[in-house]
Amino acid sequence: MGDHFEKGQQALLNEGEENEMEIFGYRTQSCRKTLCLAGSIFSFGILPLVFYWRPAWHVWANCIPCSLQEADVVLLRTTDEFQTYSWKKVVWICLSALNSAFQLIPDHPLITDEEYIINRAIRKPDLKVRCIKVQKIRYVWNNLEGQFQKIGSLEDWLSSAKIHVKFGSGLTTEEQEIRRLICGPNTIDVEITPIWKLLIKEVLNPFYIFQLFSVCLWFSEDYKEYAFAIIIMSIISIALTVYDLREQSVKLHHLVESHNSITVSVCEKKAGVQELESRFLVPGDLLILTGNKAQMPCDAILLDGSCVVDEGMLTGESIPVTKTPLPKMDSSVPWKTQSEADYKRHVLFCGTEVIQARGACSGTVKAVVLQTGFNTAKGDLVRSILYPKPMNFKLYRDAIMFLLCLVGTATIGMIYTLCVYVLSGEPPEEVVKKALDVITIAVPPALPAALTTGIIYAQRRLKKRGIFCISPQRINVCGQLNLVCFDKTGTLTRDGLDLWGVVPCDRSGFQEVHNFASGKALPWGPLYAAMASCHSLILLDGTIHGDPLDLKMFEATTWEMVVSGHDFHIKGAPACAMVVKPCKPASQVPVAGIAILHQFPFSSALQRMTVIAQEMGGDWLAFMKGAPERVASFCQPETVPTSFVSELQIYTTQGFRVIGLAYKKLEMDHHTTAFMRDQVESDLIFLGLLIFENRLKEETKPALEELISARIRTVMITGDNLQTAITVARKSGMVSESQKVILIEANETTESSSASISWQLVEEKKHIAYRNQDNYINIREEVSDNSREGSYHFALSGKSFQVISQHFGSLLPKILINGTIFARMSPGQKSSLVEEFQKLDYFVGMCGDGANDCGEASVASPFTSKTPNIECVPHLIKEGRAALVTSFCMFKYMALYSMIQYVGVLLLYWETNSLSNYQFLFQDLAITTLIGVTMNLNGAYSKLVPFRPAGRLISPPLLLSVILNILLSLAMHIVGFILVQRQPWYSMGMHSICTVQNETTSKLTISPTAPDKIGSNGVFTSFENTTIWFLGTINCIIVALVFSKGKPFRQPTYTNYIFVLVLVIQLSVCLFILFADIPELYRRLDLLCTPVLWRVYIVIMLGSNFIVSLVVEEAIIENRALWMIIKRCFGYQSKSQYRIWQRALANDPSWPPINQTSYSDMPACGRGVSYSNPVFESNEEQL
Repeated sequence: MGDHFEKGQQALLNEGEENEMEIFGYRTQSCRKTLCLAGSIFSFGILPLVFYWRPAWHVWANCIPCSLQEADVVLLRTTDEFQTYSWKKVVWICLSALNSAFQLIPDHPLITDEEYIINRAIRKPDLKVRCIKVQKIRYVWNNLEGQFQKIGSLEDWLSSAKIHVKFGSGLTTEEQEIRRLICGPNTIDVEITPIWKLLIKEVLNPFYIFQLFSVCLWFSEDYKEYAFAIIIMSIISIALTVYDLREQSVKLHHLVESHNSITVSVCEKKAGVQELESRFLVPGDLLILTGNKAQMPCDAILLDGSCVVDEGMLTGESIPVTKTPLPKMDSSVPWKTQSEADYKRHVLFCGTEVIQARGACSGTVKAVVLQTGFNTAKGDLVRSILYPKPMNFKLYRDAIMFLLCLVGTATIGMIYTLCVYVLSGEPPEEVVKKALDVITIAVPPALPAALTTGIIYAQRRLKKRGIFCISPQRINVCGQLNLVCFDKTGTLTRDGLDLWGVVPCDRSGFQEVHNFASGKALPWGPLYAAMASCHSLILLDGTIHGDPLDLKMFEATTWEMVVSGHDFHIKGAPACAMVVKPCKPASQVPVAGIAILHQFPFSSALQRMTVIAQEMGGDWLAFMKGAPERVASFCQPETVPTSFVSELQIYTTQGFRVIGLAYKKLEMDHHTTAFMRDQVESDLIFLGLLIFENRLKEETKPALEELISARIRTVMITGDNLQTAITVARKSGMVSESQKVILIEANETTESSSASISWQLVEEKKHIAYRNQDNYINIREEVSDNSREGSYHFALSGKSFQVISQHFGSLLPKILINGTIFARMSPGQKSSLVEEFQKLDYFVGMCGDGANDCGEASVASPFTSKTPNIECVPHLIKEGRAALVTSFCMFKYMALYSMIQYVGVLLLYWETNSLSNYQFLFQDLAITTLIGVTMNLNGAYSKLVPFRPAGRLISPPLLLSVILNILLSLAMHIVGFILVQRQPWYSMGMHSICTVQNETTSKLTISPTAPDKIGSNGVFTSFENTTIWFLGTINCIIVALVFSKGKPFRQPTYTNYIFVLVLVIQLSVCLFILFADIPELYRRLDLLCTPVLWRVYIVIMLGSNFIVSLVVEEAIIENRALWMIIKRCFGYQSKSQYRIWQRALANDPSWPPINQTSYSDMPACGRGVSYSNPVFESNEEQL
């Protein structure tokens, strides 16, 4: 149901976005609702429970499909691989409530203007709006377009001119009221979830419902002790979970509550500036920002003035960011795409702190509200915490299959039980109890609890190492990582940059390098002025704050920073302009200072920043700073030295970070804000190069060597220069000295040619014109044989990556197989690259030191380390592997434990007998529960081995291990069951053979045909019962020892002292019970004494079972070499995409292409090859 819909009955919500959903229209039907209500009553609440677990069934049962326009209920289904369902009621908003404030009629100008979504949502003439609320976001029905659309933000199609004209002077009171009612309050409300709600939600988990069923059954069978034990464990588990969830809810509430109670100044069209609470803000309101520090209560577009903002709350990097006003352009292009620069530089994000607000000519700083509530950047971050993206890891899907297999096995056992007990003429209630018992035996209720303990222990060990985890389930995924991407600056290299020197240049070329360590002052000139003024530093409480690189550059000038107006004022400059000036008036510096009038801030995408400055009483100047190749491309060609490439090469090959500087004089007939960026950034004069030293962290090389030796791919993704990145990759060991680096350069389509891609081997010098952007690299013409054997790495820039993605789609996977160095990558490109690696079935980790390293993904990254280096990565992978192996050990153990008990009980059912309550209790509580708690305590092994643990429960070794051990246990139980019946003393019909041998005890004989029943559940003492119980109980201990894996992923079992001690005590107790002739003990456990020889036979059977099981596990299951031989014999090859490509490329003599250039219109370079994206689904051939 739900898949066959006519037009208008279904649509897409948030099309193309990460939270895209399908939406289906339904109308509630009274007769269906009545039937469902009756079903709920007659099923004693089971039907509502099923509807709670399956929301789609609730809608299908209560409603009939209809168009979305008529729907009073909508069914939502996510478009990802999980296809998660939810449903929402459609509610009505009545604008008639506003009539008391002002007369609102259907032909009111505010209603009839249908340019905006808000107006299109109002249904006339009754002035109502249909809406739904999904994951805290409100959607309204657009009557004109016939679809639900997000509300609470300005429309994306608005041009900058439209924003300035429509919202530049504020909204009227009427507009504010209408928007307030439809968009809702500007609040990020995270309610503190009541404990009773959390409790009900946790208790209604299918696992706890099954436990409730089990407990009720056990109470009916008088199996109270274990029932109480399970109840106590469940209560503790539920209490801890509810406490944890409550704590998180309280923390999140306190984190965001301050956002909802901020007083702001808003400019209204007629009423002027008003003070009001931030919760009343609506999209389109005009905010007036003062010079004081302030938290942003919404997302807003800066229209006038400039702001310095601390975005640490969003990015994790507390470096002040300068925001510039949105330029008013005549174009009708949407404001976000009107320039090549990132639109975010005009946006003040919710939750960030405005440190400084400086007005332009008007003296006030104005910003129009862009988004409110949960639509904002902060709201989106909070929503990502409230509604985390589900994780698709095959282990968890396999676990469901595993449970279904156990349910299937239980069903077979139920049928067998029904047949045996019905044919034996047992009472119906006894038959039902015994049949239901089989389910609780085959599907152990303690399974989920046992599985989570391994992850909890791993999380604790990580915490001790300073690694914190907000998503514990991802620890297991870390065990499968086979590719780790690293940022360079601050991650592989040290945080601090030291200004090593500067290389000035003039018309004759580069001059001698000026080394700051010499103590000699740099001569005054435009280069000196650029170093003093071309930055985004700010003065806050007498202290200079800003980017570390800018700080180092400015400190080298020994100048100071002041704000204009304190002790002097520059004519024509804003009153609060930032001014830099020499600390002491010196004869060699002919200017009193430089005022920084306007900034075009640095952007990762543009790789540059520019300032407009004015010398005191002198000219207006424009200074540019950025990537040398980018800066050079904006300069007059004759001002760029001919030795530019070779000079840059000298420093980048040594791993220095190089920055280019340029300037030009500006005409003074404009106001600074009237200058367009492309106007300023043209025909510049190249000034020279700044050389920064950025050393590797001491821990980088050993950590990378450890990963590489474990055959975990390492990839560098950086925003820095390509040659610097190649050098760092070589120094860090990411690329060894014997391996070659092949440079890939891709260029966009031009008027004269289509998009091209070229391949060059990096080695010897070869000049490339500086306008080819980023690729100032030494090239070697010839190819060594090594490069054809796979010992090569590809290096490319973000620009080339973008061109390849667009024009050479079929080459992208081939390049990624050996792509190691990606330079000049923007945050968006970093995220795209990680996704492309995932499409190749790699399990990818990204390690960086801030949000710039992988877009907004790092804001809520699952792991955060206190250790400021990459040592944490191998530790995390080790713990992940240990946790994964632990999960498999527990799965196998719990499967065997349930199957051992299942086999034993079914054999006893043959004689309409079973295990007694105390016998069950001993196995369940004294043996299995203790093993489940202590078996997971093994720590991670200290060394990373060059292969990963199996990623799936249904992998052949694991399946074979479980099946063989089940068969061994089955054989042993059947042998014991049959052999005991053939013993000469069996037919004596004795309660206990001990009574024959012990003359002080009277003989008690009974008729074999009338066994003595004990208890109310039809269990009677018998030699079969005694034999089966001893075999099963001790076998559980044996299986735990056999399955407890140590090396190569976990510490050896003998280091888990508690576990070993538990096993020794358990085995000792079992052997004591077996060989002790204590009638009272036997009576309590419902056992019969047997001859000593038979007890020896039991020990021999168990010993044989242990030896065979251990040999099978070590010689077959854990024998990697054997499995590799089997794979080769059967011709098995990994189905992982990257393995398929590796095999294809290994057999391709033309790969990699060297000294070649291909074009996108050539047949071999089209987009003909596509590949799927089964992320996290890897049938990895573990090599």
